This record gives sequence, C-alpha cells and structure tokens, in this order.
Amino acid sequence: MRHVWIAMWMTTLPAQVPYDRIEQAQKDPQNWLTYSGNYAGHRYAPMGQITPENAANLKVKWMYQFPNRRTAVSPIVVDGVMYVTGVHSAAALDARTGRELWKWERPVPADLQTIGFGRTNRGAAILGDTLFLGTLDAYLVALDTKSGIVRWETKVADYKVGYCITVAPLALRDKVLVGISGGEAGVRGFVDAYEPQSGKRAWRFWTIPGPGEPGHETWTAESWKTGAGATWVTGAYDPGLNLVYWGIGNPGPDWNGDKRPGDNLYTCSFVALDADTGTKKWHFQFTPHDTHDWDATHVPVLVDGEVNGVKRKLVVNANRNGFYYVLDRVTGEFLLGTPYAKQTWADGLDDKGRPILKPGMDPSEQGTLVWPSLQGSTNWFSPSYSPKTGLLYVPVREMGAVYYKREAEYRVGTFFAGGGERPLRGDQASGAVRALDPLTGKRRWDFKLHQPTWAGVLSTAGGVVFGGSEEGNFFALDAMTGKPLWYFYAGGAIAANPISFGIDGEQRIAVAADRVLLVFGL
Repeated sequence: MRHVWIAMWMTTLPAQVPYDRIEQAQKDPQNWLTYSGNYAGHRYAPMGQITPENAANLKVKWMYQFPNRRTAVSPIVVDGVMYVTGVHSAAALDARTGRELWKWERPVPADLQTIGFGRTNRGAAILGDTLFLGTLDAYLVALDTKSGIVRWETKVADYKVGYCITVAPLALRDKVLVGISGGEAGVRGFVDAYEPQSGKRAWRFWTIPGPGEPGHETWTAESWKTGAGATWVTGAYDPGLNLVYWGIGNPGPDWNGDKRPGDNLYTCSFVALDADTGTKKWHFQFTPHDTHDWDATHVPVLVDGEVNGVKRKLVVNANRNGFYYVLDRVTGEFLLGTPYAKQTWADGLDDKGRPILKPGMDPSEQGTLVWPSLQGSTNWFSPSYSPKTGLLYVPVREMGAVYYKREAEYRVGTFFAGGGERPLRGDQASGAVRALDPLTGKRRWDFKLHQPTWAGVLSTAGGVVFGGSEEGNFFALDAMTGKPLWYFYAGGAIAANPISFGIDGEQRIAVAADRVLLVFGL
C-alpha cells in the first residue's frame, strides 16, 4: 500500500528548476538546487551575509521533526520551499517557518533488511517541477513538487538480495542518476540513469565488469558476481565535458580477499562516465584489492588549477584510505598524492598513484592493527571547497582498528564480509575539520574534535565554515584560520551535511541533528 498525505496545499506556484538553473547554481545563492549545492561538488554557499564578525549572533529560527532517527538528509530549497526526505518519506516545508505544506509516505516492506548500514536517506533531486528520491526497497520515485503526488515509480533493483537506495539522486539535463547501496550483501554495484518524464531506464554502468568487458580480468572465476562496488554517495558533473564523476565502494567480501585475487576493478575507484550513454571514459583506483573496507564513495570535488606550470581541469579527493589525490578530470591522469591523516598501511604512492604496500597489513585471524579504521580517515559526508579562500575543508577521522579475517561464504541477502574490525576508541581516536591546499594537499589549519566526526562541512562567501560533531555540537569556524566563532548544542548527534539558503535576502543555515532539522539565522 502506498499513500500520500496532503497537509496543506501550497499557495505558491510549484518549483520550476530547469537544468540551466542548476548549472548556474552559483548565481542563485538564495536557493540550494542540488545535493552538493552545485554540480562541482563544492558544498559552498555564494551568500555572504554571515561573517566571522557576526556569526556569534546566530539563533534558531525554526525546527522540524523527522519520523526517523539519525537523519542524514541534505535538503533542497527552491523559491521559499524546502524539500526534505526521510526513510520512505518526503515533505515540502515553508522555508520561512518550517510549516509542513505536504508530506508523502510509503510503507517499508516488513521483510526488508539493511545489511551493513543504517536505515537512512540522504536527500532528493529536483528537475522542472518534479522531485526525485530513492527508497530502501530500491525504487526511484518521482513526486509532483506542488502536491507530493506520485508521478511515477520505477523498480531499480531487488531489495531481497540486499540492494537498497540511500543516495540522493543527481538530476542532469535529461537524465536522473541514482546509485545503489548493499555492498556488504555481495551485490553487484551499478550507477543508473533514468528519463525524468517517464522513469524509463536510459543506461546502466556496472561497477563490476562482466565477462568480455574491460576490467573483468581483475576478478577470478565467479567472484565478480558478488564483487560489491556499491555507489551510495552522490557524484559530480562537468557540463562542459558532459562527464559524470562517481565514487565506487569496496569489493566483496570486505576483509577476506583470498577468493578475489587481483585489483578488483572498479571498486575503490572514481569513474568518469559519459552522461548521455553511461560509457566509461576513464577510471582511477585508489585502493587496488582492498581488504580494509575503504570505499571511494566520496563526493568528487571539481576544481581548476595549475599543476607543474600547466593549467588543468582537476578532480580532487581526500580518500577514505588516508591519502589525498589530485587527478586530471579530463583524462584521469594521476598528478599528486600525499597522506592527509594518519595511515600505516602504505609507504607512499608510486608515480601512477598506486600504493606502495607495507607487508603484514592485511586482516588476520589474530588481528592486525592498521590506521585508518574501516570508517576511514573520512567517509561519506561532504567536504567543501571555497573559491573565495581557495581551500578545501575536510571532516577527518583519526582512528585505527584491529582488522580480523574470517571465512566468507556467500548466501543471498546476508552479510558477506569475511571478517570484521575492533576500532580504537576513547583517547586513541579523535576528529578534526582540516583545511587543505587543494592543489598540494598541504594542511593549512586544523580544528580539533574530541571524537571522530560523521558530519559534513559547508563553506560560505562570508568566510565561515560550518560543521558538526558526534556529541551534537554545531559550530562555525573562520574559513581562513579555523578559529571557532560560535557553537550550538543540538542535543543529538550530527551525521548530515549543512546547507545554506536565503529568505528575503536573509541567509539561513540548515542542518539535521539526530531526528531534528535546525535552521539558523542572524
């Protein structure tokens, strides 16, 4: 049974967000039109009303209660209306007051399991007057932005074998892209594109190549069928190149690589795909034959800069494995790599970006201590790039773990891991918001946190960086120095990415803390 509950009909015109408007998002600072704020993955607010001089005056303007805990949503805001998602739900809110305009809900199947991750949804995409979101039972749903009524729904995959959707879709000119969760169930990952008017699938890119496809030789026997490579974090897009950049998750089983010798492409990689056809233009693998669960499911950050005296179009990434990478986004060429957090598994990277492995760092029956932990030196939560300061801000986790190896037998719809880990906690773990030079990876400043963070960051034209903590503190930092400017105790863990929007020229900052959405302003 599926239903829509209309709380109140909207008195304004429905949102109209053509592709050109999203492409020019930096010229539309009052709105937040796509997951990362723009196609380049910057999570940067061009609105600069909040500054280091007045950030201490921020106050709560309104709050909204979600039905589910530990909400990870990144809202969409268009012309005074905010669109939020929960687990199998969506709502339109008056962005001035938080008043609910409509709410859509869909039952969660009684037999649904999320294997290796919590029940969550990271947000929606908007194109024209349609809102797009994924569900845990692996459907892509299109809703009318004025009413919340379902326009179409398409089954993307079978949840009974472990597939789920937790990712926020990415809307392009004539495609809506969506990734998949479920790597720990031994599914075969993919990125899909759908026609926004009909819900018909336009193309699929399998992250684990099948027989006869390039990269299939990096798998042995039937191991590719359960190779994982989930795609559960939203990608980036370069309109000029018409290339989509998407991060790929770990191979399966996670910690026992014995039955999958080889590099296991395209796990732990970035892939560049032609947006029209899904054809792979290039890939770069950060962690070949991963045995530590170091997904490359990060938001790719697109910047332009000069490397070795040559102007380049770049994609940069602070990776879960502890290394920072600079790649040419036209060709995928490796240009630079350096540690940005504590790592003990590699002596460095060679001139192609391949790790120089230290012996004895794989998981073992007795346990092997390695930095970083499986949760990585950073994780799914968003970094932020400020074109104003020229810095990349990264939420960092400094945590090691003891990795264990066990036998792994694949059974449909069950945990397919081949081991586990025991993370080092307490005084042996910490977090930070770390400012890096995006062209060199060199550290500019650090804001220390008592615990490893699960919150993304947002930078603004006013020179402020916003972030959050596991303890529930939401804070503002000086973007140039990292000096703390303000904090608010939210009362619940922050495991989401902040956004910025404007109401009548007044800047607002929104972030989810546990099951509450908080909106701040001066």
